[in-house]
Amino acid sequence: MAFDRLTAGRTLWPLALASLLALAACSDEPQQGMGGMKVPVSVVQVQPQPAVVHTELPGRVQAIEDAEIRARVNGIVQSIDFEQGSTVKAGQLLFTIDPAPYRAARDQAAAQLKNAQASAHTTRLLAQRYTALIKQHAVSQQDYDNAVAQSRQAEAAVAAAQAALETAKINLDYTRVTSPIDGTIGKAQVTVGALVSATSATSLATVHRLDQVYVDITQPVAQIATLRRQIADGIVKPDDNGDTQAEVLLDGGTVYRHPGKLLFSGVAVDPGTGQVNLRALFPNPDRILLPGLYVRVRLVQGVDPHALVVPEQAIQRTADGNNTVVLIKDGKAAFTPVQAGPRTDKGYIIYQGIQAGDQLMVEGFQKVRPGAPVQPMPWKAQGDPAEQGATPPSSADGQPSADKSADDSSAAGQPAADQAH
Repeated sequence: MAFDRLTAGRTLWPLALASLLALAACSDEPQQGMGGMKVPVSVVQVQPQPAVVHTELPGRVQAIEDAEIRARVNGIVQSIDFEQGSTVKAGQLLFTIDPAPYRAARDQAAAQLKNAQASAHTTRLLAQRYTALIKQHAVSQQDYDNAVAQSRQAEAAVAAAQAALETAKINLDYTRVTSPIDGTIGKAQVTVGALVSATSATSLATVHRLDQVYVDITQPVAQIATLRRQIADGIVKPDDNGDTQAEVLLDGGTVYRHPGKLLFSGVAVDPGTGQVNLRALFPNPDRILLPGLYVRVRLVQGVDPHALVVPEQAIQRTADGNNTVVLIKDGKAAFTPVQAGPRTDKGYIIYQGIQAGDQLMVEGFQKVRPGAPVQPMPWKAQGDPAEQGATPPSSADGQPSADKSADDSSAAGQPAADQAH
């Protein structure tokens, strides 16, 4: 019996092994078939085209006029004569400081002026009489000289009294604190009854003119050197307009609807930061740009007549921080490092890594690996494809492009910040 069981077991082992090998062969055959399938991806064909070259730089909003209202006389604040946060006009009354002591000082100065004028009149008449008597030798020369000197001293006293009266009037006027400019006033820094001092220049309020604003910009000197080199090499043509155009980018990348112009570019480099200061002027009728606001400014620097522009989502960032694109070569995906330049309204300018006529993958990055066979299909972006900075390649089979929603993460890789500028 034991011999029969041993014989039967030896007979079943080859059968079980053959069954396992057959199952493994069946499971491997579909996997090999899947590996040979071409993955559909969306591509564009890169073609040279004119592109506006611009750069994005950090900036800080500054009021075009910024008047800090301070006390110019000592006294008690009697009234606040404006609505905080309102628009004020030049010459409008803002604060009233107790004018009583300054009114008394003015009246005293006026009385001293009258006294000096009376003395001057007496001495002037005496000098005139002595002038007639000296010709007749009726008075001594010394008496005559004394009379003339007293007359001139009295005239000087009148001038001093007039200056004192003018000073008293000015101080009295300073008790009425007015706005020096048209603009928007902030909060009052003092309250009624507060003691203000001209010696410490007590701050009362601040008026900002906001119908136009400055944006102070900083630009690395390396970007300026790169732009000059590209202009010298003929890669970029300088802007023919007399004024350099500028745009403000608000939070979220929203473009401020009122364009501005660059006023000047600094002529000296900050040795601490290696940057150059620039200033642009922007209209601000809606008071959206407020002093101190941090913004990004887009400056137009020229035109690249033969730029290779690719859509933003076609550029991927590797783990080491470099930018790459996926080219379609011989029906396979080739991951290629590129040098990304400035961003345009159509995408990013690529200076190195691709050539005119290359097919560039735009969607489907999660589906392919380097060297994987792919089936390129024209990319259909939202809007006119010509606006995306590349020309959709012709499709022999006429199939539609890959569904964009199938690979939303393709836009996750963002190019490095304007490496060439």
